[in-house]
Amino acid sequence: MARTPKDPTVLHGHHVITGSELRATFVEQDELENPVRMRRRILHGVVLVLLVGLVTAAIVVALAIMNGQIKIPTAERSQAAASQCPDASFDYTPHEKINLNVYNSTSRPGLARTVADEFVARKFVVGAVGNTQSGYRGVALVVSGAAGQSAAFSVQRNLPGSDYVQDGRSDPSVDVLITGDFKDLAKPELVDQTPGKLSCPRETRRVVDDPKWPVVPTLVPPSPNP
Repeated sequence: MARTPKDPTVLHGHHVITGSELRATFVEQDELENPVRMRRRILHGVVLVLLVGLVTAAIVVALAIMNGQIKIPTAERSQAAASQCPDASFDYTPHEKINLNVYNSTSRPGLARTVADEFVARKFVVGAVGNTQSGYRGVALVVSGAAGQSAAFSVQRNLPGSDYVQDGRSDPSVDVLITGDFKDLAKPELVDQTPGKLSCPRETRRVVDDPKWPVVPTLVPPSPNP
């Protein structure tokens, strides 16, 4: 008959202490006899929990900022300090007194010429017609110097949703930059000709181009279909 394997932890009826039991006994005794080491371990655990909490809080705050749930005041531009929109009211200038240039900044061929012809039909004096480049997102940019603000006001009434920008020119000419959201001009019979102010929605709307003022058209070589 095969012998039953002997229990290695029992020798002559006595329990044999293993290495793991011996180490555990010394660790317990060492911790009891060294309270400094115990406090150090507790401190390390507390620090680890705090670090995990801080990382979690940072992730939550970052997600809230990205989703717009939290706004950082320093990132918002002061409207009072940065506003460049003229505050004056203007009378509606007769079309035949307005010198207008029309530029197409979209990928739609022939758009500048189409819009220019519509302005001509309304008795505007149209000069240059061509293509330009702009990162602005909107209906159109209406650009003039200080001398052309009244004329620009009349142009905006024919271009609902357009955005006025002032540049440094000294003559009263007005540039129209047709941009991606443009659809059509206001119907002639619906154009409001009462006095009013220029419209500068760019100051409260995020755009992709540099927010510095003024915005000056960057002309590109003319193409067959401006």
